[in-house]
Amino acid sequence: MVDLPAIAKVKLTFTSNFQEHREDISAVLLTQDQHLWLGSDETTTIERLSLEDSGRFTNHIQFRVAKFIDLPAPEDKEIDIEGLAYANNYLWFVGSHSYKRKNVKSNKSDEENISRLAKVASEGNRYILGRIPLVDGELSKSCPDPKNPSQQLSAAKLDLSKQGNILMSALADDPHLGFFVKAAIPGKDNGFDVEGLAVYENKLFLGLRGPVLRGWAIILEIELEDSSPGLLRLRKIGAKNQAYRKHFVWLNGLGIRDLCLADKDLLILAGPTMDLDGPVQIYRLENAGNLQENILNRPKLVQEIAYGDRDDHAEGITLFEQVSGVPSILVVYDSPAKNRLVDDDSVIADVFPLG
Repeated sequence: MVDLPAIAKVKLTFTSNFQEHREDISAVLLTQDQHLWLGSDETTTIERLSLEDSGRFTNHIQFRVAKFIDLPAPEDKEIDIEGLAYANNYLWFVGSHSYKRKNVKSNKSDEENISRLAKVASEGNRYILGRIPLVDGELSKSCPDPKNPSQQLSAAKLDLSKQGNILMSALADDPHLGFFVKAAIPGKDNGFDVEGLAVYENKLFLGLRGPVLRGWAIILEIELEDSSPGLLRLRKIGAKNQAYRKHFVWLNGLGIRDLCLADKDLLILAGPTMDLDGPVQIYRLENAGNLQENILNRPKLVQEIAYGDRDDHAEGITLFEQVSGVPSILVVYDSPAKNRLVDDDSVIADVFPLG
């Protein structure tokens, strides 16, 4: 294991339409054109920043997901974007797929707060798994494929269902995950919760913050294909010709908070499943592009990430070598510590070495 401090701080600056959400960043992706793409767990938008010569990211542009993909709920209902990935001229993104429980509020009485803790809800926008064409730094609903102009790239989402979407419907009878799906256990109560997305060739990997089963975290592997304009379906995969494959990974009892592809390996940001402070670690799962079924995977621990006291919860990672010049990874935080907040519009991310 490599346990080294951050080698750099990076300033991210936003315009006024996102300033309040600089404390809610939940996904990050650096693309080859040195654009930094970000998602929040409180919005239905995707943010783009550009690298300046000074080393900070600015020139904020906001993209409304509803402009490209039909949402099942109003735009003011969050997607809870928890993962971003890029492959084959598409920006992929995923919502948490989780139920949520109302939280305690300081301006409420104990009786009112106890009542709030009994309220569990499911929101349709959280079940979005989609793709948007990304060419020359711009998102579009459809455009020619730059590698094959006779082919059209088009925005699309995984088809929805009464269970949320067709993946959730498929998981409802799963021997490991079905109970959590059908019992409607909220994500922060070790319920079903997607946090992390990586794409390798035609394979999509979804990291689960929960449930963690006797210390084992789970990565779902799926493949998607077009079913009708704007909609995707699950392609049958694996030895049993199923809609998905499961990969069990030992992360010292932690859940998955993000995934990041590094060649054929998967970097896994691991953190607590529950709503608490605790260990945050980065693991490397080698040759993840060719994971075998029915294997218990024990990835290598490569980096410890410091965490705060009810703040500084590492939530997203992306490769950063093309900017830093050395093998490294950029880490963004949900509920950042106050010393990360700069002026009214900026927040500080960390760069860590990557062995």
